[in-house]
Amino acid sequence: MGSWPGVDTREAAAVIVGELPALPHLVELPARGLGADMIGRASALLVDMNLDATTTGYRLRAGRGAVARVAEDLLKQDLDAFEEAWELAGAGPDRTVKVQSIGPWTLAAHAELATGRRALVDRGAVRDLSESLAEGVSRHAAELRRRLGVSTVVQLDEPALPAVLAGSLQGRTMLESVPAVPEPEALHVLDVTLTGLGLSTAVHCCSGGLPAGLLRRSAADAVSFDLGRLNRANLDAVGELLDSGTTLLLGLIPTTAPEKPPTWRELAEPAVALIDRLGFARTVLRSVSVTPACGLADADPTWARTALRLANDISAAFAEDPESL
Repeated sequence: MGSWPGVDTREAAAVIVGELPALPHLVELPARGLGADMIGRASALLVDMNLDATTTGYRLRAGRGAVARVAEDLLKQDLDAFEEAWELAGAGPDRTVKVQSIGPWTLAAHAELATGRRALVDRGAVRDLSESLAEGVSRHAAELRRRLGVSTVVQLDEPALPAVLAGSLQGRTMLESVPAVPEPEALHVLDVTLTGLGLSTAVHCCSGGLPAGLLRRSAADAVSFDLGRLNRANLDAVGELLDSGTTLLLGLIPTTAPEKPPTWRELAEPAVALIDRLGFARTVLRSVSVTPACGLADADPTWARTALRLANDISAAFAEDPESL
């Protein structure tokens, strides 16, 4: 999905390029600290907006701060390592590479204004963040295309979107309230970023309460979610999402190693059950993708590799003969 364990950029890039030939991605290594996590990386991508670290998180500021400079350096290291791994693997330009970024609502939910309040409470700041993020991620993808001559797609990570819609985020102080964002407004802001990218896009949400209806109406070409967190209330909306032609990326692989090593058949079973329950023919599974439930930053390196291989095994089974599962 994006994040990977450890701090070795070259090793991570080599694994991703080798294990995911169909759609490798530029990895994120949050274990490196400030500037390397999902929000910190945004400080290297935003255009004409700046983030720096405080004792409570990341805060918008007037000028370029130390964290942004660190984040830019880490991102350049990641690009250099990926380009090196690409060349060593003999990969050609006829492939597609994914880049990922925090989405506008999750960024606004966690970044602070100069006052210390969540940026989410300032609609002007949210609008500016969505536009700045679109321009920055678009430039980032263009840099990868320039280096490798490949096509690029973009994944926006929106784990906070359900909480934004529900109004369940707490204020930074006892006196601050964070009201729910109306769905039409949430859709508009998300689409500002998605359409501003000018590329094929996916939205990833690994939290409970997947807003499947909103994502179906969005400009996203694909929707990624943790199937294990899907509840009964989401089922009809997920069926409509699938029926609309949106590509589903089903998070089936645990992000950390289970006590008992699972087989690919065991992990595939919830996806088959979902398709059966929704009333679709199992051949629909040929059109879905299989992923880990979320990022693999907390996995041990052995399980991280195993997770990718299990995803490949399930994808192959879905493509070959889904009706026999």
